[in-house]
Amino acid sequence: MRKITGLTLILLFWSLSQLWAQSKFTVSGYIKDAKTGEELIGASVYVQQLGNGTTTNAYGFYSLTLPAGEYNLSVSYVGFVTQNQSIKLDANKTLNFEVAEESVNLEEVVVSSTKIDGNVTEVKMSRENLKIERIKSMPALFGEVDILRSIQMLPGIQSAGEGTTGLFVRGGSADQTLMLLDEATVYNASHFLGFFSVFNSDAIKDIELYKGGIPAQFGGRLSSIVDVRMKEGNSKKFTASGGIGTISSRLTLEGPLVKDKSSFMLSGRRTYADVFLKLSPDENINSNTLYFYDLNAKLNYKINDKNRIFLSGYFGKDKFGFDDVFGLDWGNTTTTFRWNHLFNQRLFLNTTVLFSDFNYGFNINDGAQNFEWKSNLQEYGLKLDFNYFLNPNNELKFGSNTIVHRFSPATIQPKNSNSIFETFKLDNKYALEQAFYISNDQKISERLSFQYGLRYSMFWNVGPGRVFQYAPGQPMDDNTITDTVKYSRYESINLYHGLEPRFAARYLVDDRSSVKASYNRMRQYLQIASNSTAGLPIDRWVPADKYIKPQISDQIALGYFRNFKENMFETSVEVYYKWMQNQIDFKDGAEILLNNNLETELRAGDAWAYGAEFMVKKNVGRTTGWVSYTLSKAQRQIEGISLGQAYSPRYDRRHNVSVVLSHEIKPRMTLSANWVYTTGSAVTYPQGFYEVDGKRTPYYPETRNGNRMPAYHRMDLSLNIDGKQKPGRKWQSSWNFSLYNAYARKNAFTVQFRDVINGDPGVNEGDDDLVINTKEPKAVKTYLFGIIPSVTYNFKF
Repeated sequence: MRKITGLTLILLFWSLSQLWAQSKFTVSGYIKDAKTGEELIGASVYVQQLGNGTTTNAYGFYSLTLPAGEYNLSVSYVGFVTQNQSIKLDANKTLNFEVAEESVNLEEVVVSSTKIDGNVTEVKMSRENLKIERIKSMPALFGEVDILRSIQMLPGIQSAGEGTTGLFVRGGSADQTLMLLDEATVYNASHFLGFFSVFNSDAIKDIELYKGGIPAQFGGRLSSIVDVRMKEGNSKKFTASGGIGTISSRLTLEGPLVKDKSSFMLSGRRTYADVFLKLSPDENINSNTLYFYDLNAKLNYKINDKNRIFLSGYFGKDKFGFDDVFGLDWGNTTTTFRWNHLFNQRLFLNTTVLFSDFNYGFNINDGAQNFEWKSNLQEYGLKLDFNYFLNPNNELKFGSNTIVHRFSPATIQPKNSNSIFETFKLDNKYALEQAFYISNDQKISERLSFQYGLRYSMFWNVGPGRVFQYAPGQPMDDNTITDTVKYSRYESINLYHGLEPRFAARYLVDDRSSVKASYNRMRQYLQIASNSTAGLPIDRWVPADKYIKPQISDQIALGYFRNFKENMFETSVEVYYKWMQNQIDFKDGAEILLNNNLETELRAGDAWAYGAEFMVKKNVGRTTGWVSYTLSKAQRQIEGISLGQAYSPRYDRRHNVSVVLSHEIKPRMTLSANWVYTTGSAVTYPQGFYEVDGKRTPYYPETRNGNRMPAYHRMDLSLNIDGKQKPGRKWQSSWNFSLYNAYARKNAFTVQFRDVINGDPGVNEGDDDLVINTKEPKAVKTYLFGIIPSVTYNFKF
């Protein structure tokens, strides 16, 4: 008998692998919008003979490895005509598709074969993909379409109140949501102190929101990810669009630099309240400054079939000034450079270089009390994201993410020699964040699919810097500092690290319904130190360090999803439970802004949140929209706060109802309406008052947030009228008429308690539920808005 050597075995296995490889081939390519040339994210490629397929990644690329043979491919995307292609797969093939938008004619939409069933068939849960067309049809504050305000209408999302863009997702605080614009972090997404967001809808291509089941490539925040992608620009022809509104105007230009090879997009927006202020004859008004602007820009260039580069940026600024005495400004700058490289038809790499800057400053000019304050937060990043399309049943994703952080919390300088202030600077801090991840989207059978992965993250505090040492066993404060340890440049100060497992599963009950479950662990190394819930531009971001531990959360979720009438109606219910470690809060009367040893003001403990989210959505027909209801509860328990008892954070609201509807009255006329109801946020009211030297001072209980603000509800209306379409006419236009707070609900922004003279106007406004059962003082409500009408003229050519 002939002896089989190791070399013989290796040659045998190599021969078998070659035979296997020769029996399978790969078809891959990009799927684009036929009108603009934009790559479509999440488009489906379905193999009819196998009952299987895949979807395009974030750059419009797909790959399928199949046995040799003849196949019928079906390419579909919501709102686009399904395209079918027969292929004979006897070699590796590159096959690109350009799909056309569906006609807006109602009958054609109804009979379309495109199935809107991703909510049932996809493994991902607790995820929302928002279409720009849907957002633009919704009523808007001051006529300005806003992405984050639209997200607040989804189940599981809370807002801090009137005029705020902060997102409080499933019991998490606003800083536990990661905002990404072309993969770069946006640290403060607000304009006008939170009345608008920095995301100009004309420049945006895709918005993805993750509330749970977060994929392994994302990290750094506990509660949610908002992944916003900008348009690449029309590679077919030059186009312009914009709008002239009540308080702002915008203009977007896009077109090819080299047709089908390179394109650009440039979009700008500016408010002009400051222009109208200058027209006032009142010097107390015309000397004020009030405006914001932002600019989005993007370039892309196709080097060859395997290489493409992108360069994008965002630049935005807000400026407030009051009578030349007080000025405040803040802004974001992000820059993203991406290189898409295709190693072969199955291995895709996106390399991203990132920069993000958030800065704010204010100044006071009041005689000798004059000074200027500047603050800055920067990060530099490098990401490597690989997609390996192993086969139709397995798609591997792996990569790394490196971020360098620089924190400059405050530099204060006098504006002239007469100032009573001296130069003061809080310590700068530096940190390095590193993560590695791997995940797999695996289809076990027609009914059962998994998405699982593992992320490993690390966070180093590095020099230059200093760390205070405190007396052992003593409370940390200025009086117990025993030493100061100084660290040189790049010297390691402290290290945190840990694993973050992710898992999601989908079981297809039938072709109309499925059950899903997910679990994820998240770590967050940065957080906002603020006593404000609404989220202000001057909020201070602080890193984890020797005394501030990173936040950790674990969340489990279970959901049932079912569609009716050929996917015309989507219904879902999700329940979740989330528990969080190392949650910080501040002791009463904490000093935050000018504190070099912030750890003395902090207390840390645990938090948990749970709830149920219900949603019914209608996608097709003359009337579309959704109705959602969220029942939830969030709690914290921190030693040294609220007598060590569990208490509700400010953003805890038990009930949340949202109704979003759009009805096509005529082919060129659409009426839209939003209605929202939430129970009041948690708040602490005074238990009584005491009087010293004739001055009445409120007395607050030691337990926190035991009271509730009045319930909040509001209706918005919008009417959109499109211009007449004439053959050969390039100019398109529409008018939008909106009413914000249509029935003039006076929602409480704040409730204050003070002595009120009988007949004082504006007190309680007839709302008996705001009157405390004492004669004096009374509860005085402040509200921001009555009815706000707006008119916007939109155009495109």
